[in-house]
Amino acid sequence: MTLEFGEILATPRNAHCLKLRETARRGRRLLAAIECRLEKRRSRRKLSDLTDDELRDIGLTRAQATAETSKSWFWF
Repeated sequence: MTLEFGEILATPRNAHCLKLRETARRGRRLLAAIECRLEKRRSRRKLSDLTDDELRDIGLTRAQATAETSKSWFWF
């Protein structure tokens, strides 16, 4: 299904702009989701580096920190 040159000219210019905007919007949402998951990964790595005293300061035990850091870095 390819468009002929005449069909492209007959298509309203606004329709092309709307399609481009929607594609850009989807791309931004995808990048934001990936960024969020990478931030969770960084946070979990930092959590694994904390000492027992630092964990106690934030109200976590070593077991809780280990459970959190063992989660999948991408899907959760």
